[in-house]
Amino acid sequence: MGFKRLESEDFLVSADTVTATVWSGNRPRLSEFYYSTTQEGDRSGDYYLSVYQSTPTAADAEVQFDIAFGDKNGRGSIAFNSDVSTELSPSRTVYGQYRSLILEDEDAEFSFGGVTTNQYIYVLSVNRSRYKEKLLPGSLNLTISDGGSRTLNLTDNSKDVTLPTYYGTQRAFEIIQGTNGTANEGNGYAGAGGLSTTIGSYGLFLPDTSTIILNGAALDDATYGVGLNTNLQPDEDGKNNTKLLNTIKSGSAFSLNSEETITSDFVFIRARNSEFNYSENPSFIASSTGEVVFDYFINNPQVYPTTVGLYNDSNELVATAKLSRPIQKNFTKEALIRIKLDF
Repeated sequence: MGFKRLESEDFLVSADTVTATVWSGNRPRLSEFYYSTTQEGDRSGDYYLSVYQSTPTAADAEVQFDIAFGDKNGRGSIAFNSDVSTELSPSRTVYGQYRSLILEDEDAEFSFGGVTTNQYIYVLSVNRSRYKEKLLPGSLNLTISDGGSRTLNLTDNSKDVTLPTYYGTQRAFEIIQGTNGTANEGNGYAGAGGLSTTIGSYGLFLPDTSTIILNGAALDDATYGVGLNTNLQPDEDGKNNTKLLNTIKSGSAFSLNSEETITSDFVFIRARNSEFNYSENPSFIASSTGEVVFDYFINNPQVYPTTVGLYNDSNELVATAKLSRPIQKNFTKEALIRIKLDF
């Protein structure tokens, strides 16, 4: 056994990006969408609707994402107490929740492609268990349809912009008509850059919080949208979450990937020709006398390292690295061993 103090140049920190699909079973595209009618009629259904990849009662059923509807003025849902105010309702609560989360200002308004007049939204929130760190910009591909002639292929504009918009520390990309992060112009639904001049973008894609905010007015628009027909009546259950889900089911295509940055510490162990050529193994050193068993090994030792131990300054073993196979070491050979530590 031999010891050697490591120097600063023996350490290197590296970061690698790993991508994967977010859907259960490593599916690259989600094409079937199910929800629980029990939840829809329950109190939680007033706030959000959970979407599964299979029948909710199936053994493999897992929540893939949630749909929520929010309105600045509380329209489209039953008021908490209509005798007090028809504006105080679940839809207003949802709107306020995401306004605080994303805009970080209770008085701010969402801006979709520069347009701030449309203040009712749909929110797709990817289930936290579906990814490790964040969503991958450019991987969003969502097809929604009215079941007839109107179809929208939605993506984010991450490949069309140099820098994203920031809300606090959160990145935000505009949702446009297109595929794989690039606008698809001239399709009858989108204007220049994938944006409509009257209703702005179709929403915001926030990869760091796994949130997709859809512009309700853009989806309702008869020219640029799919004619979703959002219910904006005060103190009325519009079942808007289910309406949006039906357009997603008609489109039958939702692709989205996750992105994870893995930081690795590399430690380089250098064994020069004059180092680590002797062993304390009983087959090498006589335990009774401490002499080299074979005289031949005195000037020409042959050892085969198999393990590297990393110690702290208190001489405590903190990590052990096993070589894939023993390596031969003597006065004519040097070894460079790279150890990778992932956190």
